[in-house]
Amino acid sequence: MLNDTICAIATADVMGAVSLIRISGDEAIGIAERLIGKDLSAVKGYSIVYGTIKDHGEPVDDVLVSVFRAPKSYTGEDVIELGCHGGVYITHRILSLVMGQGARMARRGEFTQRAYLNGKMDLSQAEGVNDLINAKDSNAAKSAMHSLKGSVSAILAPLLEDLTQIISNIEVNIDYPEYDDVHQMTEDEIIPMCTKWLDGIHAVIEKAQASAMVKDGIDTVILGRPNVGKSSLLNALLEEDKAIVTDIEGTTRDIVEGTVRLDGITLNLIDTAGIHHSDDVIEQMGIDRSLKALEKAQLVILVLDATREMNEEDQTLLEMTEGRTRIVVYNKNDQKQIDGALSISALNGDISPLTDAIKAMYEKELIASGMDTLNNERQIGLAMQAETSMKDALASLQAGMELDLVTIDLEKSWRALKEITGEVGREDLLDEIFSRFCLGK
Repeated sequence: MLNDTICAIATADVMGAVSLIRISGDEAIGIAERLIGKDLSAVKGYSIVYGTIKDHGEPVDDVLVSVFRAPKSYTGEDVIELGCHGGVYITHRILSLVMGQGARMARRGEFTQRAYLNGKMDLSQAEGVNDLINAKDSNAAKSAMHSLKGSVSAILAPLLEDLTQIISNIEVNIDYPEYDDVHQMTEDEIIPMCTKWLDGIHAVIEKAQASAMVKDGIDTVILGRPNVGKSSLLNALLEEDKAIVTDIEGTTRDIVEGTVRLDGITLNLIDTAGIHHSDDVIEQMGIDRSLKALEKAQLVILVLDATREMNEEDQTLLEMTEGRTRIVVYNKNDQKQIDGALSISALNGDISPLTDAIKAMYEKELIASGMDTLNNERQIGLAMQAETSMKDALASLQAGMELDLVTIDLEKSWRALKEITGEVGREDLLDEIFSRFCLGK
């Protein structure tokens, strides 16, 4: 319901110097007037008024009342922000007084939802608000800020323009074949246009996936046979003693997790139980979990023991991870050096050769994370839907199907892209198509 007035505490609900209570809706300004006993009708938007909130004549708190008038506000509605002292009790008491004047408690994200519904931002910009709040580093914050500024719409604009042009050309030929001044498009002309469009959407998806990997963290499994130093490596990467380290084989019987950042790259680390055959039921359960973690891993760090000859278990792990994104590293180089191999001493914290190799491996993804791109799984998934529909359309064209059947897949592709920013509907597509016609046709 957009005709009611909502409120919520907009700052952290903890003890602090200042709290902010946000009110949005037709009654926002009226509620503030009644609470502080002042007429705000002459107060312009983007103004701050000092006042005292009273409850049955009793002063509750001195506040600063920020006034934002529709449509020039965050939500596009009249908005009031009450800046009060930051005690938990006093903040909640004022919130109760606001609700007592007719406002209701806002749902999670409802202020931004109203901003979207009132046309203050598109859906990708609304998602950017949440991304900015949850940003864990400068790259994520930069990407979120770009989304707020409309970077996603800017990325999609040329793709939508080209796709609309393709559909328009086909639709005009189908619906107006009698016009001599309308160029009759052929499959030989449309196929290259579709192929070029696919190259463009593929580049967007590839860059977005690379950026998402750095933003969300790379799921990384540390793999190796027992007692090669996997737990020591985890501890060295995390710079804390999270995993138990002993000379006894099979110490790690379950997966141990942690997160580490390497110059902008986040690794979601999983230290696994040593992969080998075991008659110990509990240890074997840990090994089974390790194999499941391996299936989902985006990066495998395969640890070998520099002091021991490779055995059948090592060879099995090499074969098991072949074709995966992996780094093979020899541990215990303080005891034995392996010429030409990537080697470390996890126990002594000498792991810079490994961290340097990881940074070099994800250099392209790190660059992509600082560029304008799609920003989450929903957006990437819809872009992939658009790509799939275009591939179906291209296959139909190459098979010689009728053009009016081909447009079904082209329109699916168009709608998937529009859904990224929350702008969907066949009527919108028809408006785009027919707006390109000459006046009077």
